[in-house]
Amino acid sequence: MSTALIVGHPDLTASRVNAALAASAADIPAVDVRIVADLYPGGVIDALAEQAALSRADDVVLLYPTYWYSVPGPLKNWLDAVMTRGWAYGTGAPGALAGKTLRVVTTTGGTEAGYRPGELHSYEYDDILAPLRATAHRLGMRWRPPLVVHGVRDIDDDTLAELSRHFGEILDGIAEPRARVEAGVLR
Repeated sequence: MSTALIVGHPDLTASRVNAALAASAADIPAVDVRIVADLYPGGVIDALAEQAALSRADDVVLLYPTYWYSVPGPLKNWLDAVMTRGWAYGTGAPGALAGKTLRVVTTTGGTEAGYRPGELHSYEYDDILAPLRATAHRLGMRWRPPLVVHGVRDIDDDTLAELSRHFGEILDGIAEPRARVEAGVLR
């Protein structure tokens, strides 16, 4: 089993959590870590190279920080360039990714409690993932439970190390996401 990890952070040098997760994935032999901003600093995506990487993988994982309730610009650009008609899907039919899995791993600065009706963000985080769930469905992919890490500003080094280990277990296929960070503790 192999995984294509698509890292959509626009600048990992400015990230603590996304950078640590991407670095921990680099040690897993069956994971192809593809850092979009590093591979395509000018924003021009080599769609054929990316499609080849996805074709080799059984699982696709998108790792990114949540920006305005969505993926950051570099990842959106990657999705638009790579998920093309005739390759990723056809008229009324899935394409090359049919049967593969799609999982989202994302981080937020705000707390989990803020993602509830009537609170700061007003929506459950699962509702925010609807466009990516719909994408998986349209492409004939199996949606896997996401790993949503809230409150990244409050994660201490020990929790980050535990989160990185847990992320590795998810990528290795031996664990499902259990991460919820409350008061700096992974639960």
